[in-house]
Amino acid sequence: MMDLDSEICLCFHVTRRKVMNFIRIEKPKRPGQLSECFGAGTGCGWCRPFLEKLFEEGVSNGETVADLPSPEDYAKQRGKYVREGGGTPPPGATPVADDE
Repeated sequence: MMDLDSEICLCFHVTRRKVMNFIRIEKPKRPGQLSECFGAGTGCGWCRPFLEKLFEEGVSNGETVADLPSPEDYAKQRGKYVREGGGTPPPGATPVADDE
């Protein structure tokens, strides 16, 4: 499972903790506003469904406990997504992982 200091946005190195604190403090009205949290979700797009899960949980019950894959699986799934044409990470993003 992804811990609080794991990156949820691998393009802009935004951790789960940063997103959770943003939701708690800023109280965004819609998931798209999470882009204001250090650009989360504005790179390749891979993390958007995961950001939406955290948003929905944070708004509904004040907690964000979404069951996310391990950081290794998460990176591998993103690698597959990018290789299949899902999006292009910007310069400086975490490199695309092999799916082995």
